[in-house]
Amino acid sequence: MNNKKVKRIGILTGGGDCPGLNAVIRGVAKPAMNDHGLTVVGIEDGFEGFVEGRMRELTRDDIAGIIGLGGTILGTSNKGDPYHYPVEGLNGIEIVDASTRVAKHYKGWGLDCIIAIGGDGTMHISNKLAEMGINIIGVPKTIDNDLDATDQTFGFDTALSIATEAIDRLHTTASAHHRVMVIEVMGRYAGWIALQAGLAGGADVILIPEISFKWDVVMRRVIERSTRGNRYSIVCVAEGAKAADEEIVIKETDIKRTDPIRFGGIGEHISRRITQETGLETRTTILGHLQRGGSPTAYDRVLATRYGTKAVELAVKGEFGRMVSLKGVHVTSVAIKDAISKQRLVPVSGEIITSARNVGTNFGDE
Repeated sequence: MNNKKVKRIGILTGGGDCPGLNAVIRGVAKPAMNDHGLTVVGIEDGFEGFVEGRMRELTRDDIAGIIGLGGTILGTSNKGDPYHYPVEGLNGIEIVDASTRVAKHYKGWGLDCIIAIGGDGTMHISNKLAEMGINIIGVPKTIDNDLDATDQTFGFDTALSIATEAIDRLHTTASAHHRVMVIEVMGRYAGWIALQAGLAGGADVILIPEISFKWDVVMRRVIERSTRGNRYSIVCVAEGAKAADEEIVIKETDIKRTDPIRFGGIGEHISRRITQETGLETRTTILGHLQRGGSPTAYDRVLATRYGTKAVELAVKGEFGRMVSLKGVHVTSVAIKDAISKQRLVPVSGEIITSARNVGTNFGDE
């Protein structure tokens, strides 16, 4: 608890973009300005802008009509970790600790609190800044839904809806051409999007990071469907899924990023193997950033607004070092240090997995 009256708060959106970011900004700014008379500062391009000193005061005009807009009016970056900051050196890119620059700007801008909207990486950075004495409140954002301290992150519902619609559309073209369709979705180390979109869309095989798959099981499944009259199959694969005794397929590594691993390629890898080993015509669809773009669903707009207004409530009360959180039907808060203690992964013996198996979904393991 901090007894100093909050007068000036900053907002930043960190990490990858996500549907609902603007709804949170609005959810913070409107009550902050209208109910509490606070000045709201928007920090541009996430922690990168915090390090580089880019900000602007937000007005009521800035936040008008943005609840349904995708992206973020403040910009974002997944390459701005102040404790792992890339700068041009004599020998190319060097990684330095630029956290003192963040502290300098925080003080120079006269801020009393920062509301950091982001996922796992943003929350880890926020926890370190809190330990430096910066008043900070976290808002959980990620389409991956992998923050354990909240039942759901905003952005997930929108990504799930997009992935489900894509699977629905693939059914018709797969059926028409009697093909195996492999669809690769995002999620990094968590399989929530693949699991729920695959189940909602009626995928025949769902491959997720939490369950290593066996090639012979996948091949047997698509062959069975091809020979018994179905004549097509849908395989939904999370980008972080991997076969037993194999490594995760990655597209590239980038030392400038908070997490240097850039996923991508597992869909094509599976598609090639199916064609080679079964002779079945196979095609790959990689949804990629489509899952992060466009307008948020009604659910995400409401959840994002609730998160934003709760963050302001915490700020006014001086309850810093906390992250807003959905528990059941209520929005509450948890200590940021507890929120980042572990990732929220799919429980392999959980009810959703069991339901999927009961309707005949194959996870490549049995």
